[in-house]
Amino acid sequence: MSFLAALPAIAGVVGTVGSSIADSADTAEMNALDQQDEQFQIGMYAQQIQNQEQMQVQSTMFDEAMDERSENMREVNTLRDIDMQQRKADDDITKKFIQSITD
Repeated sequence: MSFLAALPAIAGVVGTVGSSIADSADTAEMNALDQQDEQFQIGMYAQQIQNQEQMQVQSTMFDEAMDERSENMREVNTLRDIDMQQRKADDDITKKFIQSITD
């Protein structure tokens, strides 16, 4: 009978050891999940940085193309202005020539 009296105490110890092992297994699983999540987050961060660098390169290329286009437009406008000045000068010369003939 003393054996039967000791059974609840043994069951309590076994239960405590069993729950401790289960807690350890749960903790190990949680640590593994945390590590997987951390690796995933690091991968996402690396991809985000790569995308930002690619956008920066594209932005720089676009800015350079727009600067070149603006410079080309300024050159065309300058050439157009020079052409207009030349036409005005030609018109003045023609007017003076006609005036000299008619006088």
